[in-house]
Amino acid sequence: MSPKEYWSFNVKFVSILLSIWAFVSFGCGMVFAPWLDQFKLIGTEYPLGFWFAQQGSIYVFVLLIITYVIVMNRVDKKFKDGHQ
Repeated sequence: MSPKEYWSFNVKFVSILLSIWAFVSFGCGMVFAPWLDQFKLIGTEYPLGFWFAQQGSIYVFVLLIITYVIVMNRVDKKFKDGHQ
């Protein structure tokens, strides 16, 4: 993997992760919240739109960070192994 391929992958991957985060935080938390509020969070009485606005987007953001770390560690190892 060349440095150009590495950064191209990194930029695309970050763009995808940020798009997911934007959809969850802005889409589910604000735009689609009224529609999502007809559903309740399992085991609670909280409307799902409210949950995404208050907690869900934070949990998804943390999961996206963990995903980024795992994937980029693998890509870094592949990049390092290919350039020694």
